Amino acid sequence: MVDPWPTHACIHPRHVDLQDLMKYSFNIIKSRLSRKIVFYVFASVIAIETIILVPSYLRREKELLDQLQMVVSAQVDVIVAIGGSVDFEPDWLRHIQQLQGCSNIVGGSVFNSSGQQVTQFGEQPELTFAGATTGGMVNFRSTDGKRYDSAWLEKDLQKPYVLVLRQDATPVNQKLLSFILRIAGLILIISIFVTAGAWLALGPIVVKPILRLRGDLLKAGEAISQDQPTPDFHSGATRRQDELGEVIGAFHQMYRQISDAVSERKKAEAALQKSFRQVEATSRALDKELEKGREMQTHFLPPVLLRRPGWEFSAFFRPARQVAGDFYDLFDLPDGSIGLVIADVCDKGVGAALFMALFRSLIRIFSGQTALEGLVCPTVEQPSSNRSSTDDIAEPFHSPNDALKAIQLTNDYIAQNHGDLAMFATIFYGVLVPNTGELIYVNGGHDPLFILHPSGGIREQLGPTGPAIGIQPNAKIGFGTTRIAPGEILFGYTDGVVEALAADGSFFTDKKLRSLLEKDFHSVGQLLERISSDVHAHIGSAEQFDDITMLAVKHRPGDSIP
Repeated sequence: MVDPWPTHACIHPRHVDLQDLMKYSFNIIKSRLSRKIVFYVFASVIAIETIILVPSYLRREKELLDQLQMVVSAQVDVIVAIGGSVDFEPDWLRHIQQLQGCSNIVGGSVFNSSGQQVTQFGEQPELTFAGATTGGMVNFRSTDGKRYDSAWLEKDLQKPYVLVLRQDATPVNQKLLSFILRIAGLILIISIFVTAGAWLALGPIVVKPILRLRGDLLKAGEAISQDQPTPDFHSGATRRQDELGEVIGAFHQMYRQISDAVSERKKAEAALQKSFRQVEATSRALDKELEKGREMQTHFLPPVLLRRPGWEFSAFFRPARQVAGDFYDLFDLPDGSIGLVIADVCDKGVGAALFMALFRSLIRIFSGQTALEGLVCPTVEQPSSNRSSTDDIAEPFHSPNDALKAIQLTNDYIAQNHGDLAMFATIFYGVLVPNTGELIYVNGGHDPLFILHPSGGIREQLGPTGPAIGIQPNAKIGFGTTRIAPGEILFGYTDGVVEALAADGSFFTDKKLRSLLEKDFHSVGQLLERISSDVHAHIGSAEQFDDITMLAVKHRPGDSIP
Protein backbone atom coordinates (compact mmCIF):
# COMPACT_ATOMS: atom_id res chain seq x y z
CA MET A 1 0.00 0.00 0.00
CA VAL A 2 1.40 3.40 -1.00
CA ASP A 3 1.70 5.78 1.95
CA PRO A 4 -0.44 8.86 1.11
CA TRP A 5 1.44 10.92 3.65
CA PRO A 6 4.93 11.84 2.42
CA THR A 7 7.27 11.32 5.33
CA HIS A 8 9.87 13.73 3.99
CA ALA A 9 7.23 16.50 3.92
CA CYS A 10 7.26 16.57 7.71
CA ILE A 11 11.01 16.75 8.16
CA HIS A 12 11.78 20.33 7.23
CA PRO A 13 10.06 23.00 5.11
CA ARG A 14 13.04 23.22 2.78
CA HIS A 15 12.40 19.66 1.65
CA VAL A 16 8.76 20.20 0.85
CA ASP A 17 8.19 20.91 -2.80
CA LEU A 18 4.96 22.23 -4.25
CA GLN A 19 3.75 18.84 -5.48
CA ASP A 20 4.13 17.17 -2.06
CA LEU A 21 2.47 20.14 -0.36
CA MET A 22 -0.50 19.97 -2.73
CA LYS A 23 -0.74 16.21 -2.26
CA TYR A 24 -0.54 16.64 1.51
CA SER A 25 -3.27 19.32 1.50
CA PHE A 26 -5.46 17.24 -0.79
CA ASN A 27 -5.17 14.23 1.51
CA ILE A 28 -6.20 16.38 4.48
CA ILE A 29 -9.25 17.68 2.60
CA LYS A 30 -10.03 14.18 1.33
CA SER A 31 -10.10 12.73 4.83
CA ARG A 32 -13.68 12.22 5.99
CA LEU A 33 -12.58 12.25 9.63
CA SER A 34 -10.84 15.59 9.13
CA ARG A 35 -13.88 17.09 7.48
CA LYS A 36 -16.13 15.93 10.27
CA ILE A 37 -13.86 17.19 13.05
CA VAL A 38 -13.24 20.52 11.28
CA PHE A 39 -16.96 21.00 10.75
CA TYR A 40 -17.61 20.59 14.46
CA VAL A 41 -14.70 22.93 15.28
CA PHE A 42 -16.03 25.54 12.88
CA ALA A 43 -19.57 25.18 14.20
CA SER A 44 -18.33 25.40 17.78
CA VAL A 45 -16.40 28.60 17.11
CA ILE A 46 -19.42 30.13 15.40
CA ALA A 47 -21.65 29.12 18.29
CA ILE A 48 -19.26 30.56 20.87
CA GLU A 49 -18.85 33.87 19.01
CA THR A 50 -22.60 34.08 18.49
CA ILE A 51 -23.16 33.64 22.21
CA ILE A 52 -20.68 36.45 22.83
CA LEU A 53 -22.26 38.62 20.10
CA VAL A 54 -25.76 38.71 21.63
CA PRO A 55 -24.82 40.55 24.85
CA SER A 56 -22.43 42.75 22.87
CA TYR A 57 -25.27 43.68 20.53
CA LEU A 58 -27.64 44.47 23.40
CA ARG A 59 -24.99 46.48 25.15
CA ARG A 60 -24.20 48.46 21.99
CA GLU A 61 -27.91 49.04 21.36
CA LYS A 62 -28.32 50.46 24.86
CA GLU A 63 -25.31 52.72 24.38
CA LEU A 64 -26.66 54.16 21.12
CA LEU A 65 -30.14 54.67 22.56
CA ASP A 66 -28.66 56.35 25.61
CA GLN A 67 -26.70 58.68 23.33
CA LEU A 68 -29.89 59.51 21.41
CA GLN A 69 -31.69 60.06 24.68
CA MET A 70 -28.92 62.42 25.91
CA VAL A 71 -29.15 64.57 22.78
CA VAL A 72 -32.94 64.83 22.98
CA SER A 73 -32.80 65.47 26.75
CA ALA A 74 -30.42 68.37 26.17
CA GLN A 75 -32.83 69.85 23.63
CA VAL A 76 -35.74 69.41 26.02
CA ASP A 77 -33.78 71.03 28.83
CA VAL A 78 -33.12 74.06 26.64
CA ILE A 79 -36.80 74.47 25.68
CA VAL A 80 -37.93 73.92 29.25
CA ALA A 81 -35.41 76.49 30.51
CA ILE A 82 -36.61 79.07 27.96
CA GLY A 83 -40.26 78.45 28.76
CA GLY A 84 -39.77 78.22 32.47
CA SER A 85 -40.62 81.91 33.04
CA VAL A 86 -43.82 81.68 30.99
CA ASP A 87 -46.87 81.22 33.19
CA PHE A 88 -49.49 81.45 30.48
CA GLU A 89 -50.25 77.88 29.40
CA PRO A 90 -50.74 78.43 25.66
CA ASP A 91 -47.41 80.21 25.41
CA TRP A 92 -45.66 77.41 27.24
CA LEU A 93 -47.21 74.85 24.96
CA ARG A 94 -46.02 76.76 21.90
CA HIS A 95 -42.48 76.65 23.29
CA ILE A 96 -42.81 72.86 23.68
CA GLN A 97 -44.02 72.48 20.08
CA GLN A 98 -40.79 74.06 18.94
CA LEU A 99 -39.11 70.72 19.74
CA GLN A 100 -40.46 69.37 16.47
CA GLY A 101 -37.83 71.34 14.64
CA CYS A 102 -35.01 69.76 16.63
CA SER A 103 -32.95 66.93 15.21
CA ASN A 104 -34.11 63.37 15.85
CA ILE A 105 -37.52 64.54 17.17
CA VAL A 106 -40.39 63.70 14.80
CA GLY A 107 -43.38 64.23 17.06
CA GLY A 108 -44.74 64.44 20.56
CA SER A 109 -47.70 64.71 22.92
CA VAL A 110 -48.36 66.76 26.07
CA PHE A 111 -50.68 65.42 28.79
CA ASN A 112 -52.00 67.25 31.86
CA SER A 113 -51.83 65.73 35.31
CA SER A 114 -55.20 64.02 34.82
CA GLY A 115 -53.98 62.23 31.69
CA GLN A 116 -55.80 64.26 29.08
CA GLN A 117 -53.84 65.12 25.94
CA VAL A 118 -53.35 68.87 25.85
CA THR A 119 -51.53 69.13 22.54
CA GLN A 120 -49.89 66.94 19.92
CA PHE A 121 -47.44 67.70 17.13
CA GLY A 122 -45.80 65.63 14.42
CA GLU A 123 -46.06 61.81 14.72
CA GLN A 124 -48.17 60.43 17.52
CA PRO A 125 -45.98 58.54 20.04
CA GLU A 126 -46.94 54.94 20.89
CA LEU A 127 -46.02 55.48 24.53
CA THR A 128 -49.18 56.49 26.42
CA PHE A 129 -49.71 58.60 29.54
CA ALA A 130 -50.61 55.51 31.56
CA GLY A 131 -47.56 53.63 30.35
CA ALA A 132 -45.28 56.52 31.27
CA THR A 133 -46.75 57.30 34.71
CA THR A 134 -48.28 54.19 36.23
CA GLY A 135 -46.43 51.61 34.12
CA GLY A 136 -42.99 53.07 34.80
CA MET A 137 -42.07 52.78 31.11
CA VAL A 138 -40.47 56.16 30.41
CA ASN A 139 -38.73 54.77 27.29
CA PHE A 140 -40.30 52.65 24.54
CA ARG A 141 -38.92 51.45 21.21
CA SER A 142 -41.26 50.58 18.35
CA THR A 143 -41.52 47.10 16.96
CA ASP A 144 -39.68 47.95 13.73
CA GLY A 145 -36.95 49.72 15.74
CA LYS A 146 -37.24 52.97 13.71
CA ARG A 147 -38.88 55.06 16.47
CA TYR A 148 -37.98 55.63 20.12
CA ASP A 149 -40.45 57.23 22.56
CA SER A 150 -39.35 58.95 25.80
CA ALA A 151 -41.38 60.54 28.56
CA TRP A 152 -40.60 63.57 30.81
CA LEU A 153 -42.68 63.71 33.94
CA GLU A 154 -43.86 66.72 36.00
CA LYS A 155 -40.72 66.73 38.15
CA ASP A 156 -38.59 66.96 35.00
CA LEU A 157 -40.62 69.78 33.44
CA GLN A 158 -41.39 71.69 36.67
CA LYS A 159 -44.89 71.98 35.28
CA PRO A 160 -48.11 69.95 35.81
CA TYR A 161 -47.62 68.21 32.47
CA VAL A 162 -46.17 65.00 31.04
CA LEU A 163 -44.25 65.29 27.80
CA VAL A 164 -43.84 62.26 25.45
CA LEU A 165 -41.52 62.74 22.49
CA ARG A 166 -41.17 60.47 19.44
CA GLN A 167 -37.56 60.23 18.23
CA ASP A 168 -36.04 58.96 14.98
CA ALA A 169 -34.02 55.79 15.80
CA THR A 170 -33.00 54.99 12.21
CA PRO A 171 -29.36 56.09 12.79
CA VAL A 172 -29.25 53.68 15.72
CA ASN A 173 -30.30 50.79 13.44
CA GLN A 174 -27.66 51.73 10.90
CA LYS A 175 -24.97 51.87 13.52
CA LEU A 176 -26.13 48.52 14.98
CA LEU A 177 -26.04 46.92 11.52
CA SER A 178 -22.53 48.24 10.99
CA PHE A 179 -21.57 46.90 14.40
CA ILE A 180 -22.98 43.46 13.60
CA LEU A 181 -21.18 43.32 10.27
CA ARG A 182 -17.88 44.18 11.88
CA ILE A 183 -18.35 41.57 14.61
CA ALA A 184 -19.54 38.95 12.11
CA GLY A 185 -16.53 39.55 9.92
CA LEU A 186 -14.28 39.23 12.93
CA ILE A 187 -16.03 36.00 13.92
CA LEU A 188 -15.67 34.60 10.41
CA ILE A 189 -11.98 35.45 10.29
CA ILE A 190 -11.38 33.88 13.68
CA SER A 191 -13.38 30.78 12.73
CA ILE A 192 -11.48 30.39 9.47
CA PHE A 193 -8.12 30.68 11.18
CA VAL A 194 -9.09 28.31 14.00
CA THR A 195 -10.61 25.82 11.57
CA ALA A 196 -7.65 25.93 9.22
CA GLY A 197 -5.28 25.49 12.13
CA ALA A 198 -7.26 22.53 13.42
CA TRP A 199 -7.44 21.04 9.92
CA LEU A 200 -3.71 21.33 9.41
CA ALA A 201 -3.00 19.94 12.87
CA LEU A 202 -5.30 16.94 12.37
CA GLY A 203 -3.20 15.68 9.46
CA PRO A 204 0.04 14.72 11.24
CA ILE A 205 -1.54 14.27 14.69
CA VAL A 206 -4.61 12.15 13.91
CA VAL A 207 -5.37 11.42 10.26
CA LYS A 208 -1.94 10.31 9.13
CA PRO A 209 -1.45 7.82 12.00
CA ILE A 210 -4.97 6.48 11.48
CA LEU A 211 -4.43 5.96 7.74
CA ARG A 212 -1.13 4.24 8.44
CA LEU A 213 -2.81 2.07 11.04
CA ARG A 214 -5.48 1.21 8.47
CA GLY A 215 -2.77 0.18 6.02
CA ASP A 216 -1.12 -1.93 8.73
CA LEU A 217 -4.46 -3.62 9.46
CA LEU A 218 -4.82 -4.53 5.77
CA LYS A 219 -1.26 -5.85 5.75
CA ALA A 220 -1.92 -7.86 8.89
CA GLY A 221 -5.09 -9.37 7.46
CA GLU A 222 -3.34 -10.30 4.21
CA ALA A 223 -0.36 -11.78 6.05
CA ILE A 224 -2.56 -13.90 8.31
CA SER A 225 -4.94 -15.06 5.55
CA GLN A 226 -2.08 -15.99 3.17
CA ASP A 227 0.18 -17.36 5.89
CA GLN A 228 2.94 -14.82 5.21
CA PRO A 229 5.67 -13.63 7.61
CA THR A 230 5.09 -10.57 9.76
CA PRO A 231 5.10 -7.47 7.50
CA ASP A 232 6.90 -4.18 8.20
CA PHE A 233 4.23 -2.06 9.87
CA HIS A 234 4.42 1.73 9.41
CA SER A 235 2.79 2.32 12.77
CA GLY A 236 5.54 0.36 14.53
CA ALA A 237 7.80 3.43 14.57
CA THR A 238 5.09 5.62 16.12
CA ARG A 239 5.59 6.38 19.80
CA ARG A 240 2.66 8.30 21.21
CA GLN A 241 1.61 8.89 24.80
CA ASP A 242 -2.09 9.31 24.06
CA GLU A 243 -5.19 7.29 23.25
CA LEU A 244 -4.16 6.79 19.62
CA GLY A 245 -0.82 5.46 20.81
CA GLU A 246 -2.69 3.01 23.04
CA VAL A 247 -4.77 1.89 20.04
CA ILE A 248 -1.62 1.32 17.98
CA GLY A 249 -0.06 -0.61 20.86
CA ALA A 250 -3.23 -2.70 21.22
CA PHE A 251 -3.10 -3.48 17.48
CA HIS A 252 0.47 -4.77 17.67
CA GLN A 253 -0.35 -6.80 20.78
CA MET A 254 -3.41 -8.23 19.04
CA TYR A 255 -1.35 -9.17 15.97
CA ARG A 256 1.22 -10.95 18.13
CA GLN A 257 -1.53 -12.85 19.93
CA ILE A 258 -3.17 -13.82 16.64
CA SER A 259 0.18 -14.88 15.18
CA ASP A 260 0.90 -17.00 18.24
CA ALA A 261 -2.58 -18.51 18.08
CA VAL A 262 -2.17 -19.25 14.35
CA SER A 263 1.20 -20.86 15.03
CA GLU A 264 -0.28 -23.01 17.80
CA ARG A 265 -3.19 -23.88 15.56
CA LYS A 266 -0.79 -25.00 12.82
CA LYS A 267 1.00 -27.22 15.27
CA ALA A 268 -2.32 -28.60 16.50
CA GLU A 269 -3.49 -29.13 12.90
CA ALA A 270 -0.25 -30.90 12.05
CA ALA A 271 -0.64 -33.14 15.10
CA LEU A 272 -4.29 -33.67 14.24
CA GLN A 273 -3.45 -34.54 10.64
CA LYS A 274 -0.90 -37.00 11.90
CA SER A 275 -3.51 -38.47 14.22
CA PHE A 276 -5.99 -38.57 11.35
CA ARG A 277 -3.50 -40.43 9.19
CA GLN A 278 -2.88 -42.88 12.00
CA VAL A 279 -6.61 -43.27 12.59
CA GLU A 280 -7.20 -43.71 8.85
CA ALA A 281 -4.45 -46.32 8.69
CA THR A 282 -5.89 -48.08 11.72
CA SER A 283 -9.38 -47.76 10.28
CA ARG A 284 -8.25 -49.22 6.97
CA ALA A 285 -6.59 -52.06 8.81
CA LEU A 286 -9.73 -52.64 10.88
CA ASP A 287 -11.90 -52.44 7.79
CA LYS A 288 -9.64 -54.95 6.13
CA GLU A 289 -9.86 -57.25 9.12
CA LEU A 290 -13.63 -56.79 9.33
CA GLU A 291 -13.90 -57.52 5.63
CA LYS A 292 -11.98 -60.72 6.20
CA GLY A 293 -14.32 -61.47 9.08
CA ARG A 294 -17.32 -60.81 6.85
CA GLU A 295 -15.92 -63.10 4.17
CA MET A 296 -15.27 -65.79 6.78
CA GLN A 297 -18.74 -65.39 8.24
CA THR A 298 -20.23 -65.59 4.76
CA HIS A 299 -18.39 -68.88 4.31
CA PHE A 300 -19.95 -70.14 7.53
CA LEU A 301 -23.36 -69.74 5.91
CA PRO A 302 -24.38 -72.36 3.35
CA PRO A 303 -22.86 -71.25 0.03
CA VAL A 304 -25.53 -73.19 -1.86
CA LEU A 305 -28.85 -74.19 -0.36
CA LEU A 306 -29.85 -77.85 -0.33
CA ARG A 307 -31.88 -79.25 -3.19
CA ARG A 308 -34.36 -82.04 -2.46
CA PRO A 309 -37.14 -83.41 -4.61
CA GLY A 310 -40.43 -81.99 -3.45
CA TRP A 311 -38.83 -79.23 -1.37
CA GLU A 312 -37.86 -75.63 -2.02
CA PHE A 313 -35.45 -73.73 0.26
CA SER A 314 -34.69 -69.99 0.38
CA ALA A 315 -32.80 -67.71 2.78
CA PHE A 316 -32.18 -63.97 3.23
CA PHE A 317 -29.31 -62.46 5.23
CA ARG A 318 -28.44 -58.75 5.65
CA PRO A 319 -26.11 -57.79 8.53
CA ALA A 320 -26.44 -54.39 10.21
CA ARG A 321 -22.64 -54.15 10.33
CA GLN A 322 -19.84 -55.85 8.44
CA VAL A 323 -20.24 -58.91 10.60
CA ALA A 324 -23.37 -60.16 12.34
CA GLY A 325 -24.70 -62.31 15.15
CA ASP A 326 -27.57 -63.74 13.07
CA PHE A 327 -27.13 -66.93 11.11
CA TYR A 328 -29.06 -69.66 9.37
CA ASP A 329 -27.97 -73.13 8.37
CA LEU A 330 -29.16 -76.07 6.25
CA PHE A 331 -27.27 -79.36 6.37
CA ASP A 332 -27.71 -83.09 5.83
CA LEU A 333 -27.89 -85.41 8.79
CA PRO A 334 -26.48 -88.97 8.78
CA ASP A 335 -29.90 -90.62 8.54
CA GLY A 336 -30.95 -88.59 5.49
CA SER A 337 -32.97 -85.97 7.34
CA ILE A 338 -32.26 -82.25 7.05
CA GLY A 339 -31.10 -79.90 9.82
CA LEU A 340 -32.71 -76.43 9.76
CA VAL A 341 -31.27 -73.63 11.91
CA ILE A 342 -32.08 -69.94 12.30
CA ALA A 343 -30.54 -68.12 15.26
CA ASP A 344 -29.82 -64.69 16.72
CA VAL A 345 -26.82 -64.20 19.02
CA CYS A 346 -27.23 -61.39 21.54
CA ASP A 347 -25.56 -58.07 20.74
CA LYS A 348 -24.11 -57.11 17.37
CA GLY A 349 -20.73 -56.77 15.72
CA VAL A 350 -17.51 -58.71 16.12
CA GLY A 351 -18.29 -60.35 19.47
CA ALA A 352 -21.65 -61.61 18.29
CA ALA A 353 -20.05 -62.83 15.04
CA LEU A 354 -17.46 -64.87 16.96
CA PHE A 355 -20.13 -66.54 19.05
CA MET A 356 -22.24 -67.05 15.96
CA ALA A 357 -19.39 -69.14 14.50
CA LEU A 358 -19.08 -71.02 17.78
CA PHE A 359 -22.82 -71.79 18.01
CA ARG A 360 -22.95 -72.82 14.38
CA SER A 361 -19.93 -75.14 14.73
CA LEU A 362 -21.19 -76.70 17.96
CA ILE A 363 -24.61 -77.44 16.49
CA ARG A 364 -23.07 -79.10 13.45
CA ILE A 365 -20.60 -81.08 15.56
CA PHE A 366 -23.16 -82.20 18.10
CA SER A 367 -25.60 -83.13 15.36
CA GLY A 368 -23.16 -85.81 14.11
CA GLN A 369 -21.63 -87.05 17.39
CA THR A 370 -22.59 -87.15 21.05
CA ALA A 371 -19.36 -86.37 22.90
CA LEU A 372 -17.09 -83.31 23.08
CA GLU A 373 -14.60 -82.50 25.82
CA GLY A 374 -16.17 -84.94 28.23
CA LEU A 375 -19.79 -83.93 27.63
CA VAL A 376 -22.19 -86.79 27.13
CA CYS A 377 -25.62 -86.70 25.62
CA PRO A 378 -28.35 -86.28 28.23
CA THR A 379 -31.77 -87.77 27.71
CA VAL A 380 -33.93 -85.33 25.78
CA GLU A 381 -37.58 -85.32 26.70
CA GLN A 382 -40.21 -86.57 24.27
CA PRO A 383 -43.66 -84.96 24.10
CA SER A 384 -46.83 -86.97 24.53
CA SER A 385 -48.36 -85.37 21.43
CA ASN A 386 -47.38 -83.42 18.34
CA ARG A 387 -47.31 -80.13 20.35
CA SER A 388 -44.42 -78.78 22.44
CA SER A 389 -44.03 -80.38 25.85
CA THR A 390 -41.63 -80.54 28.78
CA ASP A 391 -43.18 -83.58 30.54
CA ASP A 392 -40.57 -86.12 31.58
CA ILE A 393 -40.49 -89.44 29.69
CA ALA A 394 -38.17 -92.20 30.79
CA GLU A 395 -37.38 -93.70 27.40
CA PRO A 396 -34.97 -91.92 25.12
CA PHE A 397 -35.85 -91.44 21.46
CA HIS A 398 -33.77 -92.50 18.50
CA SER A 399 -32.81 -91.16 15.04
CA PRO A 400 -33.70 -88.62 13.70
CA ASN A 401 -34.57 -87.24 17.12
CA ASP A 402 -31.07 -87.92 18.38
CA ALA A 403 -29.88 -84.85 16.40
CA LEU A 404 -31.89 -82.61 18.72
CA LYS A 405 -29.44 -83.50 21.49
CA ALA A 406 -27.12 -81.01 19.77
CA ILE A 407 -29.01 -78.11 21.29
CA GLN A 408 -28.72 -79.44 24.86
CA LEU A 409 -25.00 -80.07 24.41
CA THR A 410 -24.45 -76.66 22.81
CA ASN A 411 -26.25 -74.97 25.69
CA ASP A 412 -24.16 -76.80 28.31
CA TYR A 413 -20.88 -76.12 26.51
CA ILE A 414 -21.50 -72.35 26.19
CA ALA A 415 -22.85 -71.99 29.73
CA GLN A 416 -20.00 -73.95 31.34
CA ASN A 417 -17.09 -72.54 29.34
CA HIS A 418 -18.19 -69.01 28.45
CA GLY A 419 -20.91 -68.17 30.95
CA ASP A 420 -18.90 -65.27 32.39
CA LEU A 421 -19.23 -63.47 29.01
CA ALA A 422 -23.04 -63.55 29.25
CA MET A 423 -23.32 -64.39 25.56
CA PHE A 424 -26.37 -66.38 24.56
CA ALA A 425 -28.48 -67.02 21.48
CA THR A 426 -32.09 -67.63 20.56
CA ILE A 427 -32.11 -70.67 18.28
CA PHE A 428 -34.67 -72.59 16.29
CA TYR A 429 -33.30 -75.99 15.32
CA GLY A 430 -35.48 -78.38 13.36
CA VAL A 431 -34.96 -81.81 11.88
CA LEU A 432 -37.00 -82.27 8.72
CA VAL A 433 -37.80 -85.75 7.38
CA PRO A 434 -38.16 -85.11 3.63
CA ASN A 435 -40.19 -88.24 2.84
CA THR A 436 -42.99 -87.49 5.26
CA GLY A 437 -42.71 -83.76 5.91
CA GLU A 438 -42.38 -84.48 9.65
CA LEU A 439 -40.55 -81.74 11.56
CA ILE A 440 -39.08 -82.25 15.02
CA TYR A 441 -37.82 -78.98 16.45
CA VAL A 442 -36.35 -77.15 19.42
CA ASN A 443 -37.14 -73.43 19.87
CA GLY A 444 -34.73 -71.96 22.41
CA GLY A 445 -36.30 -68.58 23.13
CA HIS A 446 -36.56 -67.63 19.45
CA ASP A 447 -39.42 -65.77 17.75
CA PRO A 448 -42.08 -68.28 16.68
CA LEU A 449 -41.79 -69.78 13.21
CA PHE A 450 -44.93 -69.97 11.09
CA ILE A 451 -46.38 -72.73 8.92
CA LEU A 452 -48.31 -71.02 6.14
CA HIS A 453 -51.39 -72.51 4.51
CA PRO A 454 -51.12 -73.14 0.75
CA SER A 455 -53.78 -70.50 0.05
CA GLY A 456 -52.14 -67.96 2.37
CA GLY A 457 -52.39 -67.23 6.07
CA ILE A 458 -50.82 -68.76 9.14
CA ARG A 459 -51.88 -72.32 9.93
CA GLU A 460 -49.59 -72.92 12.89
CA GLN A 461 -46.87 -71.13 14.82
CA LEU A 462 -43.96 -72.95 16.43
CA GLY A 463 -43.28 -71.12 19.70
CA PRO A 464 -40.46 -71.55 22.25
CA THR A 465 -39.90 -75.00 23.80
CA GLY A 466 -37.24 -73.74 26.19
CA PRO A 467 -35.07 -70.78 27.19
CA ALA A 468 -32.38 -69.07 25.17
CA ILE A 469 -29.26 -71.20 24.65
CA GLY A 470 -26.08 -70.60 26.64
CA ILE A 471 -27.47 -68.94 29.78
CA GLN A 472 -27.67 -71.82 32.27
CA PRO A 473 -26.18 -75.34 32.08
CA ASN A 474 -28.54 -78.31 32.22
CA ALA A 475 -31.45 -76.07 31.30
CA LYS A 476 -34.77 -77.89 30.74
CA ILE A 477 -35.23 -77.81 26.97
CA GLY A 478 -38.27 -79.42 25.38
CA PHE A 479 -39.05 -80.11 21.75
CA GLY A 480 -42.07 -80.18 19.50
CA THR A 481 -43.22 -82.06 16.45
CA THR A 482 -45.38 -81.08 13.53
CA ARG A 483 -45.79 -81.80 9.85
CA ILE A 484 -45.37 -79.62 6.80
CA ALA A 485 -48.10 -80.67 4.41
CA PRO A 486 -47.75 -80.37 0.62
CA GLY A 487 -48.11 -76.76 -0.48
CA GLU A 488 -47.32 -75.41 2.99
CA ILE A 489 -44.40 -73.10 3.82
CA LEU A 490 -42.26 -73.01 6.95
CA PHE A 491 -41.16 -69.38 7.55
CA GLY A 492 -38.61 -68.26 10.18
CA TYR A 493 -37.05 -64.86 10.90
CA THR A 494 -35.00 -62.96 13.46
CA ASP A 495 -36.20 -59.91 15.42
CA GLY A 496 -34.37 -57.60 12.99
CA VAL A 497 -37.43 -57.91 10.73
CA VAL A 498 -40.20 -56.80 13.08
CA GLU A 499 -37.93 -54.33 14.93
CA ALA A 500 -36.64 -52.59 11.79
CA LEU A 501 -36.54 -48.86 12.58
CA ALA A 502 -37.67 -46.09 10.24
CA ALA A 503 -36.25 -42.55 10.32
CA ASP A 504 -39.18 -41.41 12.49
CA GLY A 505 -38.43 -44.12 15.10
CA SER A 506 -41.34 -46.42 14.21
CA PHE A 507 -40.93 -50.23 14.04
CA PHE A 508 -41.92 -52.49 11.16
CA THR A 509 -43.96 -54.49 13.76
CA ASP A 510 -45.20 -58.06 13.98
CA LYS A 511 -48.59 -56.87 12.73
CA LYS A 512 -47.17 -55.79 9.35
CA LEU A 513 -45.28 -59.05 9.00
CA ARG A 514 -48.39 -61.13 9.72
CA SER A 515 -50.40 -59.10 7.19
CA LEU A 516 -47.83 -60.00 4.52
CA LEU A 517 -48.02 -63.68 5.47
CA GLU A 518 -51.77 -63.65 4.79
CA LYS A 519 -51.06 -63.41 1.06
CA ASP A 520 -50.53 -66.35 -1.28
CA PHE A 521 -46.96 -66.74 -2.54
CA HIS A 522 -46.06 -69.21 -5.29
CA SER A 523 -42.47 -69.64 -4.11
CA VAL A 524 -40.41 -69.08 -0.98
CA GLY A 525 -38.11 -66.83 -3.00
CA GLN A 526 -41.07 -64.59 -3.84
CA LEU A 527 -42.10 -64.56 -0.17
CA LEU A 528 -38.68 -63.48 1.13
CA GLU A 529 -38.23 -60.95 -1.67
CA ARG A 530 -41.56 -59.27 -0.83
CA ILE A 531 -40.86 -59.14 2.92
CA SER A 532 -37.30 -57.84 2.49
CA SER A 533 -38.52 -55.20 0.01
CA ASP A 534 -41.18 -53.93 2.44
CA VAL A 535 -38.71 -53.88 5.34
CA HIS A 536 -36.18 -51.97 3.25
CA ALA A 537 -38.84 -49.43 2.20
CA HIS A 538 -39.84 -49.00 5.87
CA ILE A 539 -36.23 -48.31 6.95
CA GLY A 540 -35.81 -45.78 4.13
CA SER A 541 -32.91 -43.37 4.73
CA ALA A 542 -32.40 -44.53 8.33
CA GLU A 543 -29.46 -46.69 9.30
CA GLN A 544 -30.21 -50.40 9.67
CA PHE A 545 -30.35 -51.05 13.41
CA ASP A 546 -30.22 -54.86 13.64
CA ASP A 547 -29.28 -57.88 11.56
CA ILE A 548 -32.06 -59.21 9.33
CA THR A 549 -32.25 -62.96 8.60
CA MET A 550 -35.07 -65.07 7.14
CA LEU A 551 -35.40 -68.75 6.23
CA ALA A 552 -38.26 -70.38 4.29
CA VAL A 553 -38.97 -74.02 3.32
CA LYS A 554 -41.83 -75.09 1.04
CA HIS A 555 -43.24 -78.56 0.50
CA ARG A 556 -44.01 -78.60 -3.21
CA PRO A 557 -47.11 -80.71 -3.92
CA GLY A 558 -46.08 -81.70 -7.41
CA ASP A 559 -42.89 -83.38 -6.25
CA SER A 560 -44.14 -84.80 -2.94
CA ILE A 561 -43.58 -88.44 -2.14
CA PRO A 562 -46.57 -90.36 -0.72
